[in-house]
Amino acid sequence: MIRVLVVDDSALVRKILTEELNKQPDIEVVDTAVDPYVARDKIVRLKPDVLTLDLEMPRMDGLSFLSKLMKHYPMPVVVVSSLTPKNSDNALMALSLGAVEVVCKPGSAYSTQNISMQIIKAVRAASLARFDRKPASAPSQPPATNGLTTRTDVRLKHTTNKLIAIGASTGGTRAIESVLTQLPPTLPGIVMVQHMPPVFTTSFANRLNQTCRMEVREAKDRDLVEPGVALLAPGNYHMIVEKSGASYYVRLKQGPPVHYQRPSVDVLFDSVAEAAGINALGVIMTGMGADGAKGMLAMRQKGAHTIAQDEASSVVFGMPKEAINMGAAVEIASLQNIPNSMLKAVSQMATA
Repeated sequence: MIRVLVVDDSALVRKILTEELNKQPDIEVVDTAVDPYVARDKIVRLKPDVLTLDLEMPRMDGLSFLSKLMKHYPMPVVVVSSLTPKNSDNALMALSLGAVEVVCKPGSAYSTQNISMQIIKAVRAASLARFDRKPASAPSQPPATNGLTTRTDVRLKHTTNKLIAIGASTGGTRAIESVLTQLPPTLPGIVMVQHMPPVFTTSFANRLNQTCRMEVREAKDRDLVEPGVALLAPGNYHMIVEKSGASYYVRLKQGPPVHYQRPSVDVLFDSVAEAAGINALGVIMTGMGADGAKGMLAMRQKGAHTIAQDEASSVVFGMPKEAINMGAAVEIASLQNIPNSMLKAVSQMATA
């Protein structure tokens, strides 16, 4: 059983989360807490496997509590937050402090049933998260770039008909940031799916744009996939890549969730396989479930170079494991080594 402590100042939210989680045969809510001080005592006494945490609470805010918790008693935490720009910024801060997942608060978006599925999935993913080590930190120096170092680099002209596709879920915000901050701005255009609710993807893209050398933005329908630009699929929309002449562009669409996800990594990777084939590079990183594995296999079968994150550096070794077991990964690399692997692959693509 996955033993959960629910921390929220709203009696209604505590009731909804408790009822929905207790419906699952593998999850048990052992107690609830109205604020961090009550939660602290119950964590020590009950030793839950997973904590669900609201960020706006009396006496001590969720971010302050999370920071103290990760310092003195690190454990898997799922942040349950309302969908507002301010809350999405705080949610990203929570992820950087060590929270495993962020999900919508009941009543803030979608139906209660859809919210429940996301929370259940997040709790299960959090229960599998690795807390026996700190996440790998980025090297102090960017990796060797094989000549892809400046915007005026001659290789730039060879990257316009290439593209890179990245997919991640649980633990992926830190993994994607770790990778993108080490990459030069002259790489082929990048398209990315990170499982996140709406609004949160906007904040995540803005944050990446402030820390990366390339331009990062949330994708809009019909955006061109251009060298030096990374496009992040917006929450609640599938993103696909289509080709027009020598150029690629993205389309955003609704449609049913795939692996309970919208956006879905499989949907993106399948489209990249068809549109770019051998001219694509695929990267799948930490996350629970199998989303992206079949799509990556399709990319490899079309001649693309594909990279899966290894188990040791994954917060949750689900999606990469499925891709590896399916034979979809040409290469397996640690989070720290993925940027070098990407640069090497792009260099070989540029000279092919």
